[in-house]
Amino acid sequence: MNTDTDYRLLGPVEAWRAGRRLSLGGPKPRALLAALLLEPGRVVSVDALIDAIWGERPPDTARSLIQSYVSALRRALTADAIETRPPGYLIHADATLVDRAEFERLAVQGRQAAADGDHAAAARLLGDALALWRGPALGGIGETLRAMADQLEEARQAALEERIAADLARTGQERELVAELTALVATHPTRERPRGQLMLALYRLGRQADALAVYVEGRDALADELGIDPGPDLRRLHEAILRADETLLPSAEGATEPVVPRDTTAVPVAALLPPTIGDFTGRDTQLADVRTALSGIREAMPVVVLSGPGGVGKSTLGVRAAHQVADVYPDGQLYAELRGATDPVAPGEVLGRLLYALGADPPDGDAERRDLFRSLVSGRRVLLVLDDAASESQVRPLLPGSATCGVLITARARLGALPCTHRADLDVLDTAPGTELLGRVAGQRRVTDEPDAARRIVELCGGLPLAIRIAGARLATRRHWTARMLADRLADEHHRLDELAVGDLEVRAGLGLSYRALDTPARTALRRLGLLAAPDVAAWVVTALLDVPEAEADRVVEQLIDAQLLHCTGVDRAGQPRYRPHDLVRVYAAERADAEDPPAERAAAVGRALGAWLWLTGRAASATPSGAVELHRGLLDAGGSGGAAAVALRGLVRPVGPEATQRALADPAAWFEAEADAIAAAVERAAALDLHTLSCEAAAALCSSAYTVGNRFEAWWRTHDAALAAARRAEDRAGEALLLIGLGQLRYEQDRFPESQGYFKQAAGLCAELGDIRGRAAAFAGLGSALREAGRLRAAQETLVRAVEGFRRLSDDPGIGLSCRYAGSVQLELGDFQASRAFLDESLRAYRRLGSRRGESLTLRSLGLVHRALGEYAAAEELSGRAVDLLRTLGDPLMLAYAMQARAKSRIRLGRSAEAAEEIRSVLDVCRGQRDRFGEALGLRTLGECELAAGRLDTAEQHLTAAAALWNDLELPLPRARTLRDLAAAREAVGDRAGAGALRAEAREVFTAYEARERNEPGL
Repeated sequence: MNTDTDYRLLGPVEAWRAGRRLSLGGPKPRALLAALLLEPGRVVSVDALIDAIWGERPPDTARSLIQSYVSALRRALTADAIETRPPGYLIHADATLVDRAEFERLAVQGRQAAADGDHAAAARLLGDALALWRGPALGGIGETLRAMADQLEEARQAALEERIAADLARTGQERELVAELTALVATHPTRERPRGQLMLALYRLGRQADALAVYVEGRDALADELGIDPGPDLRRLHEAILRADETLLPSAEGATEPVVPRDTTAVPVAALLPPTIGDFTGRDTQLADVRTALSGIREAMPVVVLSGPGGVGKSTLGVRAAHQVADVYPDGQLYAELRGATDPVAPGEVLGRLLYALGADPPDGDAERRDLFRSLVSGRRVLLVLDDAASESQVRPLLPGSATCGVLITARARLGALPCTHRADLDVLDTAPGTELLGRVAGQRRVTDEPDAARRIVELCGGLPLAIRIAGARLATRRHWTARMLADRLADEHHRLDELAVGDLEVRAGLGLSYRALDTPARTALRRLGLLAAPDVAAWVVTALLDVPEAEADRVVEQLIDAQLLHCTGVDRAGQPRYRPHDLVRVYAAERADAEDPPAERAAAVGRALGAWLWLTGRAASATPSGAVELHRGLLDAGGSGGAAAVALRGLVRPVGPEATQRALADPAAWFEAEADAIAAAVERAAALDLHTLSCEAAAALCSSAYTVGNRFEAWWRTHDAALAAARRAEDRAGEALLLIGLGQLRYEQDRFPESQGYFKQAAGLCAELGDIRGRAAAFAGLGSALREAGRLRAAQETLVRAVEGFRRLSDDPGIGLSCRYAGSVQLELGDFQASRAFLDESLRAYRRLGSRRGESLTLRSLGLVHRALGEYAAAEELSGRAVDLLRTLGDPLMLAYAMQARAKSRIRLGRSAEAAEEIRSVLDVCRGQRDRFGEALGLRTLGECELAAGRLDTAEQHLTAAAALWNDLELPLPRARTLRDLAAAREAVGDRAGAGALRAEAREVFTAYEARERNEPGL
C-alpha cells in the first residue's frame, strides 16, 4: 500500500494518503499548507506566512496561531513533514506527489513537443496537464494567497490556449474546437488569444462572417470594459480574414496557428533599461542563475527576486542580467524604480508610466490601469524590471498575467510572501572578488603595488560593493594617497563612515534609508546591538537589550532580518540561531546610539544584557558545578564596596525567559562555548560605560567557566584588563582583587608561572587589607599551585596549607576541594604519601558534597598518581580510568587528555606499552590543538617511556629530547629532570654509560635542590 502523501493545489487544497483524504482543518491551516507547498524546498518565514494567511490585518495572536496550525498539520500528515527552521518552516514533499509540480512538468514537455513540431504529443501532454485541475486553484481557503491563485489560473489558461493551438496545428480538429472556444471566449471576453483561435477555426470551416462577428464582439467588449482597441495580433488576423487570406487555411503538411507578420509601428517596443556598468565584478554564479531563470523553458511566468542589504549590488546585478536576456524578450524591456527605500511609488503611478511606455493612455482608476497593462503585454515577450521594491503589496498589482512575460525584482526585504520562481539573497563579496572590484575602480596598479593594504581595505569595507566602490573612487581621485593610508583611515571606527563617501555616493546615507524604514522597536534594537558590539548574539539577547517579552524580541529580530540589517550566521552547539549585523551596519548603529540615546539608557541596555548572561551563567554553573572557586559570587557578600555592589547587581542580574534558560541548562558547556565571545564583548562595553561592578562580576564568571570553552586566553585577558581599569577608576578595591586573581589564573593556564605568582601575591595582599577571607584563600591556592609548577615545593606547601585553613574556616566546599587537591599533589611531590592521601580524600569529600563531577574526576586522577608512586599500578589504572569516564561525559577534552595520560603511565608499568602509546597519541593531538605546551611536553615524555619500554630506543630518545626541550622553554626544571632520568635510561640501553651518568647527575641535582621525592630513589 502506498503510504506517501499526495498534495493537491489545483482545486480545493487537499492531502491524500492510501486513497483517503486527510483532515487538514479549516481554511487557515490549509492556507498555511498551501503557502509551504508553493515554496518547495525553501524556508518560508513566519512573517511571510502571516502575510499570506491574513494579509495586512493579522490578529495579535498570529504567531501563536501559526504554531498551532503547524502542530495540527504535523498530526494530520507526519511528525517530520514540516520542519521548523529559522526564521520559519519548510515542508518536505516529493515534487512528484504535488499536483502543481506535475502540471508544470507536463506543460513544459508539451511546449517542448510543440516547439519540436510534434503537435499530437503536445496536445496530449498539455491535455494531461489540464486534467489534473479539479476546480479553481487553491480552493477552499478563502481570499488568502489570491495573487498565487491568480498566477496558477493564468498558467492553466495559458496551457489551455497552447493545447488548443496544438489541436489547431492538426488537420481536421476545427469542428470539435469551435464549441470549446465559444464557451472559453464567453468566459473571458477580453482575452484576445482564444478569440483569435475561435476566429481562425470558424474561418477554416467556411464561416467567414461568423469569424468577423466574433472580432466585432471582442472589439466592443474591450472598448466597454477597458476602453482600448484590440491588440495588433488580433487586428492583423481580422484584416487577413477580411481579405480571405489563403495562408490561414491548413496546408498539406499540416495546419498551424498562423503568425501574421507584425506591424511594429502599432505598439512601441519599450527599451527602458538603464545602462550596465563596465566594472561589474564577482557575481558570475548569481548572474548565470538569473539568466537561466529568465531564459529557460517556462511552465509559468518567471519571477526573480534579488534581495540584499543596501549597497550590496542588487540593482547592478539586476540590470546586468536584464541586458543579457534582452534578446529573449523582443517585445520590450520595461524598467521602473519603485524607490522602496526612500519614498515608495504607488502602484497606480508606476502602471501609468508603464502604459505610457507601451503607447497607451492610462485610465484614471488603478484597477483599470492594471487590467489594461496586463492586456497589452498578454501573449507578448516582455521583461519587466522592478528596482528597489518596498513590499509585496507594492509589487503584486504590477505583475503581468501572461506566462510569456518575465519579471525581475530587486528589494532590500526578501519579499517572502511573493510567489517567485527564483530567489537570491545577495551577500557581500569575498576578499578576492572584492579586491578585484577595488582594482577596477581605483586602478589595478594601486592594488598590485600594495596587495596587503588592498585586502585590508576590502575587509574594513566588510566586502560591501558600494563601500569598496567608494573606497576605490577615493583612491582614484587622490593620487597622493597610498592604499595603506586609506586602510589606516578606515581602521578608525569612529570615522569609517566619514571616509566612505564620495560625490553623491555615501554608505551612511544608504544605511540611513534602511534604518528609517524600521519601526521604533527595531531601530532601538539595532542601535543597541551596535552599542553592544558582540560578534553575534542569540535572539534572547534582544529581549534583554529592549526589556521586552521574548515574542516581541523575536518579531523585532525577524524584522531586522527581513530588512537585511541582521543576518543569521548559523546555529550554535546549544541549538540557538545566532545573528549579527554587517560590520558597517554595526558601526552605523553605534553612531545612532551615541546620537539618539542618553548615556543612562545606553548603560542600562548593556547592563541588562550582561546581567542576563551573568544570570544564565550562574544557573548553568549551579546545574553542573565545575568545582572552581567562584569568587564573583563572593563579591556580593564582600565587605567594603560589596554591599553597594550587591544592590547594583540585584537591579541588573534578572531572570531570563524559559526557552533561553532551558537551552543553557541542557548543555552548559555547549551554551558557554556559544556565548563566551559575546559575553567578552559585553564585559568590555560595560567596563567602558563604567559599569564596574557588573563588568567585574561577569569577567570573573567568564574566568570560572573558561574550562568549558578551551583556551580562550585572548578574551580572558581583554575582559579582565578592561574590567580592572573600570574597577580602579571607581576605586573598587574588592573588584580589583577579584580581577587580579583571575589574571593570575590566566597566566597559570598559559604556563607563565612567574607572572602568575606576581598577580596572586598582589591579590592576596589586597584581600588581606579588605578582610576578604575567601579572596585571600583563593589567591593563596593559586599562588601555591604556581609555586608547585615552578618546583618550589616547600613554599607551595606552606602557601597551600594557609589556603586550606581559610576555606575550612568558611566551610567553602569548592575552595576546600581545590586547595586540598593542590596540597595533596605537593605532598606527593615531596614524597609524603600519607599526607597526600589525607588531603586528596578531603578534596574528594568536598567535591562530592558539592556535586562537582569535574572536581571529583580531577581528584581521582591525583589519587591514581599516589597509587602509582607506591607501585600499586592496578589501583592507579582503575582510579585514572574512572576519571577518564567522568571527564568524557562532561565534554572537557583537555582534562580528559590529562586523565588519559595518567592511565597510560599506569599501563606502561603494567607492561601494556602498546596500548598506552595508542592512547598517548590522541592525548598529544588534543594538547597541541589546545595550544597547551605543558600537556604536550607531558605527552611527549610519556610516549618516550612507551617506546623505551618497547625497546625502540631511537624513537624513545627523539620523544624524550623533544619533551626536555619543551620543559626548558617553560622554565620548569623539575619535570625536565624527570625526563632527563628517562633519557638516561635510553642512553644506557645503547651502551652510552657516560652520557647516561651525566644526565642522572643533572637530574639528581634538581631533585635534591627541590626536595622532590625522587632524590631518595636508589641508583639515581
